[in-house]
Amino acid sequence: MSDVTVTVRGEHEERIPAEQGVVRVTVHVEGRDRGTVVEQLAALATPVRADLDSRQSAGALLRWTSSRANVWTERPWGPDGARLAPVQHASVEITATFTDPAALSAWVDDLARRDGTQVDGVAWELSDTTAAAARDRVSAAAVRDAVERATAYAAALGLHTVVPLAVADTGLLSPDSPPAAPRMLRAMAVGGAESGMDLRPEDITVSASVEARFLAR
Repeated sequence: MSDVTVTVRGEHEERIPAEQGVVRVTVHVEGRDRGTVVEQLAALATPVRADLDSRQSAGALLRWTSSRANVWTERPWGPDGARLAPVQHASVEITATFTDPAALSAWVDDLARRDGTQVDGVAWELSDTTAAAARDRVSAAAVRDAVERATAYAAALGLHTVVPLAVADTGLLSPDSPPAAPRMLRAMAVGGAESGMDLRPEDITVSASVEARFLAR
């Protein structure tokens, strides 16, 4: 049999325990007077920021950030279709990254006792170092999977050698398919803070898919 060109897709994925929990929190106040609302927001947000500083100094928190105050006016509609008196809103968004799940759960539990705070979600992630190593590892494994598939195709045709011609992220060898780089799926928990909430880290799925072309002889 003459040489045959074989094009295959190789895939691989790993599930890795999450190392970091990223909590997104909103502190929100509303009222009739703009100045009062801004003062109330500061009174609620300042202790939260101070608490995060303390936790970070103690090593229970990796990092945290806070947005500037966002203030806006809303004119709600009444049940009769008429515009009601303006309502003033003020909010700040806070993001905190924990490496200790127990410390994260304790902080979320503490937030449940604070007025005006809402937990918008918790995302479980890998550290940058672990994520980069995982992407390299699954990409290499996906290439090996492609070699194994091409070798199996060649053997089915009575051929015994495969010579690599090209390898690329999925989609780069197939014009009709979008390119696909290694993917990392974050585990996300969404919902309001509840007293006694137990937030356990979940595994992160890191996957890669490649296309490869071989000459089978």
